Amino acid sequence: MPRETASERKTRVAVLFGGRSSEHMISCATAGSVLAHIDRDRFEVVPIGITREGRFVLQADDPAPLALERAPQVTAGDAVQLPESSQSRALVATDDSGAVRQLGDVDVVFPILHGRFGEDGTLQGMLDLMDVPYVGNGVLASAVAMDKHFAKTVLEHAGIAVAPWVTVSRREWATDPEAVRGRIEQLPLPLFVKPARAGSSVGVSRVDSLVDLERAMELALAEDTRALVEVGVLGREIEVGVLGGRDGGPTRASLPGEIVLDEGTFYDFDAKYRGLPTARTECPADLDEATIEALQATAIRAFDAIDGSGLARVDFFVSPEHGIVLNEVNTMPGFTSISMFPVVWEASGIAYRDLITELIELGLQAER
Repeated sequence: MPRETASERKTRVAVLFGGRSSEHMISCATAGSVLAHIDRDRFEVVPIGITREGRFVLQADDPAPLALERAPQVTAGDAVQLPESSQSRALVATDDSGAVRQLGDVDVVFPILHGRFGEDGTLQGMLDLMDVPYVGNGVLASAVAMDKHFAKTVLEHAGIAVAPWVTVSRREWATDPEAVRGRIEQLPLPLFVKPARAGSSVGVSRVDSLVDLERAMELALAEDTRALVEVGVLGREIEVGVLGGRDGGPTRASLPGEIVLDEGTFYDFDAKYRGLPTARTECPADLDEATIEALQATAIRAFDAIDGSGLARVDFFVSPEHGIVLNEVNTMPGFTSISMFPVVWEASGIAYRDLITELIELGLQAER
């Protein structure tokens, strides 16, 4: 039987998911959706989970156990060693008895991790050391966007409007809370208190009275060493998907989608991932053409300002009083069935399966 040529064989994609952050479960659910929809005619998948302790283990190529309603997590499996140097693309698995087997070479890594130790540049740096192509943003963009304080600093410097904020360290709050309160009292209510380096609305609280500040700070600082306290902008919550340019072309932006919330609620973890009736998405958002173009242009400016690569979801407030205010740049947005990133690209003409293919091809093209 003739050997398969390089041009005939499928592209081997190592899908990494799980990880050490509090968003482990969301990462697993996102990976399950990708496993269910990736084009199997073009791609061979090697699913690799990262346990909550940071072990890399081989997982079953089956999306069913990763459904969000099953509270998914990375399970025990053969230990996986990634390529040992920039001169290799080989994956190796070792079982509990110490027996070693070769998994073959990997062409590209798809790191579907949310939060710290995955979306923040740490994993990207490791892959850069091995010189392995990967999907998504590099070290700089990942690290900047993950840290809300530095993301706001960079975006504000680029001339993009962001909500006023104060950053508070765990040490500052523990040693002199009254001084911190004095700074925060200068900001108008309502406020949102967030961990500086977390996503999926983990550890986020809305503060309508300073009486609630202590609890909100405790919740945020349990997730990170710094908390961001920012002014709540009253306006419509609009999200735009961004894709890097192909073959040297310009960055692309999707049609905008809108998060429509019941009065007095905000887009928290349950609303994002459990589909609660307090929130719904509308795509494309009912906006005039000038506003759509301004949102798309600002999303592209933000992506380029952080040296983005591959993909991002850029979140905005559209306010009658303040205009367009950028909330966050997410460098690895969720891919669950109700996630906004695939929804806005579907409305823009790229189906989910094709979107996964596009991201993998962008990862193979990326210059790091």
